[in-house]
Amino acid sequence: MKITLKDGSVKEYSSSMTVYEIAKDISEGLARAACAGEADGERVDLRTVIDRDCTLNILTDKDPGGLATIRHTASHVLAQALKRLYPDIQLAIGPSVDDGFYYDVDSETPLTTDDFEKIEAEMKKIIKEDLKLERFELPRDEAIRFFEEKNEPYKVLLIRDLPEGEPISLYKQGEFTDLCAGPHIMSTKGIRAFKLMKLAGAYWRGDSKNKMLTRIYGTAFAKKDELEEYLFRLEEAKKRDHRKIGKEMKLFMFAEEGPGFPFFLPNGMVIRNELMQYWREVHYREGYVQIETPIMLDQSLWVTSGHWDHYKDNMYTSMIDDRLFCIKPMNCPGSILVYKNEPRSYRDLPLRFAEVGHVHRHEESGALHGLMRVRAFHQDDAHEFIAMDQVEEEVEHIVKLINEVYEKLEFTYHIELSTMPEDHMGSDEDWEKATNGLKGALEKMGLPYEINEGDGAFYGPKIDFHVEDCLGRSWQCGTCQLDFQLPLNFDLKYIGADGEEHMPVMIHRVVFGSVERFIGILIENYAGKFPTWLSPVQAKVLPISDKFLDYANEVNKKIRAAGIRCEVDDRAEKIGFKIRAATLERVPYMLVVGAKEAESGQISVRSRFAGDEGSKDLNDFIRDVKEEIDGRIRRPEKNEE
Repeated sequence: MKITLKDGSVKEYSSSMTVYEIAKDISEGLARAACAGEADGERVDLRTVIDRDCTLNILTDKDPGGLATIRHTASHVLAQALKRLYPDIQLAIGPSVDDGFYYDVDSETPLTTDDFEKIEAEMKKIIKEDLKLERFELPRDEAIRFFEEKNEPYKVLLIRDLPEGEPISLYKQGEFTDLCAGPHIMSTKGIRAFKLMKLAGAYWRGDSKNKMLTRIYGTAFAKKDELEEYLFRLEEAKKRDHRKIGKEMKLFMFAEEGPGFPFFLPNGMVIRNELMQYWREVHYREGYVQIETPIMLDQSLWVTSGHWDHYKDNMYTSMIDDRLFCIKPMNCPGSILVYKNEPRSYRDLPLRFAEVGHVHRHEESGALHGLMRVRAFHQDDAHEFIAMDQVEEEVEHIVKLINEVYEKLEFTYHIELSTMPEDHMGSDEDWEKATNGLKGALEKMGLPYEINEGDGAFYGPKIDFHVEDCLGRSWQCGTCQLDFQLPLNFDLKYIGADGEEHMPVMIHRVVFGSVERFIGILIENYAGKFPTWLSPVQAKVLPISDKFLDYANEVNKKIRAAGIRCEVDDRAEKIGFKIRAATLERVPYMLVVGAKEAESGQISVRSRFAGDEGSKDLNDFIRDVKEEIDGRIRRPEKNEE
């Protein structure tokens, strides 16, 4: 048999071999590091026998699939520890997830985080025992009897739901056996660093009609230092929580009268307005025209667009004059009506409509999370109408624009190409044509991308931009979606150079996505220490005492006249108190004024970036800060240098 490896090389074997044996044949070091295999794209055990020609990738803990295998085994170790400590506990499911693993259990004895120390200690014993994980299969009826005898009703329900004839696989480690499709690492000893993280409630199978189970979350890594780094990032993320910083800096709020509907406070509006001013400048320069469409439109429009069939459960509606109106969850149908408002020619294309539309989507209350998940937000949409032969050029134009904005805000990003979902409109042929158009543009630009199978919008494939923040977290923000379906549904036309009618291609595109969510990301990325151009207050004048208030007000007036956002702290407090207060408010520049400054007409500058910057001429200070603001430059923070 021929085994094609990741690097394209081919290994030939005269008889079947396990994945582990193949890894060992490649190198002893690879075999020691191996966690799992990937045969023809499917993740498998190292103990899996390969008896056919295939492509094979050996996964280590450096690969997402390898780390997921370690974590999956950690969930079984957790379950085994629970059964040792609480024999009557009943087990449900225990998968790996993005940041670790969990196990859902039904326990008569209420579990709390105080139990974690005891559970972790038992898990360490199991790991030290170096228990081999052994896979075996049972006939359906025998597997059901096996778990009935062990009083594991949730396992029985899982088996009964499996299709007839499907193999029932189990994994055994020591005295513990679990229903599982795998894969797993070879031994419990391969789990070198883990920690239980939290408890949560979880309905059996996610259905609120079913019993509430206890979900125990944990995480695991191949190395202790990787676990410590992860825990450090979590603690740092708590400090950077945009809800906490938003409250401290008075940026936004929520009220019981509008759950999930954010209120922007004056300081928050400054950030939003500055961000959107930059957005408008870039879009004006790149040939976009801004429009605004109604927040509520007749239901028939949403039926034609397909949103009603695919999205109605997330839409707010209202009856007016016996007509059903929908509050828009997206801006695209309104842009289509603007396109149809007048005849269009090939000379108009590409036609780039930009709209910062206020959209509303119903989210379950449990999903709401500060600015990151809300029910009302502003979407920085653009809807572009182009000819088919303009697709690659226009996608390239969009990618360059998004790249410019992300570079200005110092975000790195990666690109994913999302393909046709099961729930979609249009023919497979149209989808293939649209997908190839996006691929062609990315490949022409030489940009790497990952394929995200089945995650496209219901009307077309899309390119998604995932930005990475300072903690290494990824956020999907920008998107570029190619759409043949809505132009067809709305019978959109333009007159071509040949004098005939043609259907345009439509592109849906955002840079920030949800403006509210993007601001939440910025808050956490900067920990509230915004670049000066985005800071709600850019400078604060701090008089040493009331005797110097007049001079402080003169300084403030001159700075504000130059377009710099400035305030005076006129409280009857000591200067140390005022400096600490301004520091907590994350003000970029603190200008201390006393007798010396009043006499010389200067200011004493302290900044977030360099600490004490000494005495400066006021005009020089204004000039330097204006250059920083106008150039939208971010000075490195003191601890970054």
